[in-house]
Amino acid sequence: MLASVFAAFSAKKSDKPNIVFILCDDMGYGDLGCYGQKYIETPNIDRMASEGMRFTQAYSGSPVSAPSRACIMTGQHTGHGEVRGNKEYWRDSGEVRYGVNTDYAIVGQHPYDPNRVILPEIMKENGYTTGMFGKWAGGYEGSVSTPDKRGVDEFFGYICQFQAHLYYPNFLNRYSSRLGDTATIRVTLEENIKYPMYGDGYKKRPQYSADLIHQCALQWIDQQTGEQPFYGLLTYTLPHAELAQPNDSILKMYKQRFFTDKTWGGDEGSRYNPAVHTHAEFAAMITRLDIYVGEILEKLREKGLDENTIVIFSSDNGPHEEGGADPGFFGRDGCLKGLKRSCHEGGIRVPFIVRWPGHVPVAVNDHQLAFYDILPTFCDLIGVNHIERYGENRKDYFDGLSFKSTLLGKDKHQKNHKFLYWEFCETDQIAVRQGDWKLFIEKGKCHLYNLADDIHEDCDLAAQYPDRVEDMKRIVFEQHVENPYFKVTMPQ
Repeated sequence: MLASVFAAFSAKKSDKPNIVFILCDDMGYGDLGCYGQKYIETPNIDRMASEGMRFTQAYSGSPVSAPSRACIMTGQHTGHGEVRGNKEYWRDSGEVRYGVNTDYAIVGQHPYDPNRVILPEIMKENGYTTGMFGKWAGGYEGSVSTPDKRGVDEFFGYICQFQAHLYYPNFLNRYSSRLGDTATIRVTLEENIKYPMYGDGYKKRPQYSADLIHQCALQWIDQQTGEQPFYGLLTYTLPHAELAQPNDSILKMYKQRFFTDKTWGGDEGSRYNPAVHTHAEFAAMITRLDIYVGEILEKLREKGLDENTIVIFSSDNGPHEEGGADPGFFGRDGCLKGLKRSCHEGGIRVPFIVRWPGHVPVAVNDHQLAFYDILPTFCDLIGVNHIERYGENRKDYFDGLSFKSTLLGKDKHQKNHKFLYWEFCETDQIAVRQGDWKLFIEKGKCHLYNLADDIHEDCDLAAQYPDRVEDMKRIVFEQHVENPYFKVTMPQ
């Protein structure tokens, strides 16, 4: 009798929702069928959109990877956060050998502030098991900010986003509390290192990182029983360059479809190998990612976790043209101006889809959100007041607003931003969106656009509305906090 009662109790499902956040890499606003893409097949993500909420005015945290992800992790915009660019730490680290190849001894990006709480730490502290699979980009190897130190129970992928330029790398990184790891380690890909990492022999490498990472993510989800809530951050590197993947049925389909295609000569310094059939390679990367999404959704259904799991799909920034990619061919900017590295709409407006059966209504929503809204939204969904719990006696900021009300179809209760803010040192740009007005600042020079009438940001209205420019410049001066590592020119 007692044994049966105990068994029933131990099998009790968690009341808290599980969260799976799929964040892909360099996918533009117009790269999916549900956002108007005509050349690339994305049936699983399109179906996810048809079963959930598709946002039309969602924004990344930055026009490049590391700071955009930092906005998710910290709830801060790039005027306040520690990480505001893709600062690297590997160039002077020394070298190590992997088979016939030379690689860097330490790799990674600028670390998150160890005194600043980040999202996996919050989820773990509030009863969640946490898994992250893909790209970290929140601190270099051995730094104060690696997955093992920042609330992640299981990690497999790339600590360093530069290393992720190779889809057939020499090694990947792992941290697994389950396997007894005490720190983030390197896992050598023994079959890959038999062949060179650049040149004619490269495609002989058999260990394809995107598949390896995805299989680990699926295995982690398969281990979940529903008794403990879980938070999975799946930061897949597709469709970032390089344009290299298995020559399987997905790629062959697009090679036939784009019979007249382009080639690209390679860039060894950037670790982008030469590519043939660049249009086919790129399209296949997105369809491959779509298949991954379908397998995740099917795994959740198979496990009986579908109805209590929030699944989110988005991209870290706008489309790239690296490694031979051709965003113009696919119309990838979705009629938006600018690409990756630009604070114009094309660099920061991203696809954003949320599916939670029985909770999130089927809808297309124009609520304006940015990546720094994700932390407060997740806290709201799990019943945590992030400001009271984590903001007390701090000199730092939480910039985001929860959009839980919007997700649950209660738009009239939704708090809206007075403005959205970005700055990016590598192209010396700042942007502010206030309602339909967009102030774009490049090297200190101000440009003003009305997005309601001019979504492509073609008509500069700064001279016609000087008072509006001055009002929005004041926002910049109020929001910007100096950072010694990431400098921008303030508006003139």
